[in-house]
Amino acid sequence: MTQQEIITIDALELSNWDRDFLYLLQEGGVTCVHACCGLWENARETISKVGAWHQFFKANSDLVMQVFQGSDILKAKKEGKIGVILGTQNTSALEDDLSLVSVFNQLGVKVMQLTYNNQNLVGSSCYEKIDSGLSRYGKLVVEEMNRVGMVVDLSHVGEQTSLDAIEISNRPVAITHANPDWLYPTKRNKSEKVLQALKENKGVIGVCAYPHLINGKSTTLNEFCEMIMETVDFMGIDHVGIGTDLTMNMSKEFLNWMRMGRWTFEIDYGAGSQEDPEWPEWPEWFKTPADFPNIIRGLQENGMKDEEISKVMGGNWLRFFTNAFTAEEEAQKCEFPI
Repeated sequence: MTQQEIITIDALELSNWDRDFLYLLQEGGVTCVHACCGLWENARETISKVGAWHQFFKANSDLVMQVFQGSDILKAKKEGKIGVILGTQNTSALEDDLSLVSVFNQLGVKVMQLTYNNQNLVGSSCYEKIDSGLSRYGKLVVEEMNRVGMVVDLSHVGEQTSLDAIEISNRPVAITHANPDWLYPTKRNKSEKVLQALKENKGVIGVCAYPHLINGKSTTLNEFCEMIMETVDFMGIDHVGIGTDLTMNMSKEFLNWMRMGRWTFEIDYGAGSQEDPEWPEWPEWFKTPADFPNIIRGLQENGMKDEEISKVMGGNWLRFFTNAFTAEEEAQKCEFPI
């Protein structure tokens, strides 16, 4: 089995997209990427970010297309293009206006992480000392996201807020980019309790290659693939995908924005140490999207069957997104496996 024979979906990348980056994605056989278009931005700023993406799609329409529904991923594969799912890693774009959920859904923002690295109007992040769970507004946001067909993402979300969201949601939710915390202890990774709840919710986790969430640049391909295998052992083969959190060609200024936003004047960004103000160095086996075939090779060397590899590399996300991107009223008329 080769990279070109399967559907490969990366459930989160935060990189500087240009035409050369699209070529790297093609070289790696990538079918679809969930691309971050917002971290701390308010509604107006997020609309401008989405507008810039629309211009990018137009200028590079021979190589890339926006994904609004699951069938668009299959269309991208057939046409040899990169499908892009727009999403935000925060609900700051909603401000305090519940009606903006459907507005951003109509614009093609199909994934929203409930919190980034700080508490917001919806709930708590993984870096808060006290996680009081979903707010009343947060519960309504989850219900509205369920209704319109927008994915609830819990990647940077606090423990209790995550458990509340899973309990409130009447549809499967996602952790697009994180790892089990018993394999790599860090506040950004997920506990057994959260992952058990996610499994029971029929959600999917994207195992993450971001250096701060594994053993840094020294992490071997075999070690990473062993983590995937152990996550599959716990979650089941139908509930694990890939979410690299790849950061490529990003500036120091953006790094400061990502970690500090507007809410602090000091270095208090959660991920990484205060003595680590630079972008982390990635392992040799995953420097660019062209390196995705290395993950397939590593899983094969660890004894994973081709059918299972196909699910982890993209099949599970394809099924999940096909279901999740459908408005609740329409989804109730369809039968989706698992």
